[in-house]
Amino acid sequence: MRTMTLRDSRVLNESHRPYIVAELNTSHSGNMETAKEMIIRAKEVGCDCVKFQSWSAESLYSKTFYDENPIANRIFKKFSFSEKELAELAEFCQKNEIAFSSTPYSRIEVDFLVNRCRAPFVKVASMDLNNYMYLDYIARTGVPIVLSTGMGEVEEIHRAIETIEKAQNKNICLLHCISIYPAAASSIRLKNILGLSHEFPNYPIGFSDHSIGTEIATAAIALGAVLIEKHFTLDRKKIGIDNQIASEPEEMAQLVRHCHNVHAALGDTNRIVSPEELVQRKKMRRSIIAAKDLKAGTKLTAGDLDVKRPGTGLPPEKINELIGRTLLRDIEGDRLISPEDIS
Repeated sequence: MRTMTLRDSRVLNESHRPYIVAELNTSHSGNMETAKEMIIRAKEVGCDCVKFQSWSAESLYSKTFYDENPIANRIFKKFSFSEKELAELAEFCQKNEIAFSSTPYSRIEVDFLVNRCRAPFVKVASMDLNNYMYLDYIARTGVPIVLSTGMGEVEEIHRAIETIEKAQNKNICLLHCISIYPAAASSIRLKNILGLSHEFPNYPIGFSDHSIGTEIATAAIALGAVLIEKHFTLDRKKIGIDNQIASEPEEMAQLVRHCHNVHAALGDTNRIVSPEELVQRKKMRRSIIAAKDLKAGTKLTAGDLDVKRPGTGLPPEKINELIGRTLLRDIEGDRLISPEDIS
C-alpha cells in the first residue's frame, strides 16, 4: 500500500483517516496572538496540522520585483514571521498537541524547519515544482516531503519525483492542486487524483483545495486522497492574501467531519454482508407463502405460491423446488410454507 510516514510517526495512506492540514498562510496578518488563536481553533475543529509560510520578503521575490512593486516589500515584511516567532509557534503547537509545519522558500528556511522546528514534513509549494536543485537539497535532509503539483505538467512532476528519489528520499505525498485563488469547480479536475495515482503508484496522493466550501475536499477523499490542505481563517471578511478563499472554524469543522465520514464509509472492494445486514434479511426479504387455502395432498403449482415478508421462511429462490411437490397438511392462504409442510 502506498504510504507516507511523517517524522512524528503519523502514517498517511488510504487505510488511515484523512490527514487535515489547516493552511494559515497570512490570515494571521503577522500577529502572533492571532496565529496562536488560529492554532487553538484548528485543533478544536479537528485538524491534524497547522501549516505556516516560512518566507521572508527577501526569500520570496527579487529586487527587480520590489523595484517595480515597492509597496509589496512592506506588505510581505508585515505578514511574515521571524525564525524566533516560528520557533515559538512550533513549540505552541507541540503544547497544544497539533502538528506544526511550514512551506520554506530558501535553503536556510528548510534547515530551520527540519532542525529547529522538527516539522513532521516539509511542504513544497507548486511554484517550486521545477526548482530541481532546491528539491534535491530538501530531499537530502531526509525529511518527508509533501509536494504540490499546481501549474505542473506530468513530465515536470515525473522529473521532480525522480530528483527527490535520486537523493535517496522516497517519503513523498503528491498533492493535486489548481493554483487559482479561488478555483471554480469547473477548473479543479478532481479526477487528476486518480491520474496521479496511476502515474505514481508508489506514492499517496492528497489534495490542496483552493475552492470555496467543503464539498470538493470531501469528494477528493472518495477518490482516494489521504491528505487535505485547506486555507483557514478566523474571519474571511478581513483583507489578506488568499483570506477570501479560507474556511472559517465552523466550515472547517464541517469539512473535517465530512472527510472523516466519507473515509469511514468507503470500506474496501471486497463484498461483505455485515452481521447487521444479516439481521435485516429476516425483516426485509421475502419468504414463500401459500397464495390461497391449500389442502393436504395438493400437488403444488406456480399459481399456488407467492412470496411476502418476513424473510424467516423458505427463500424465493427455492420456489421452483416446491413446484410439483405434495403438501402433507392443510395450509391457510397467506401463510408461510415451511419444509415440514411438503413431501
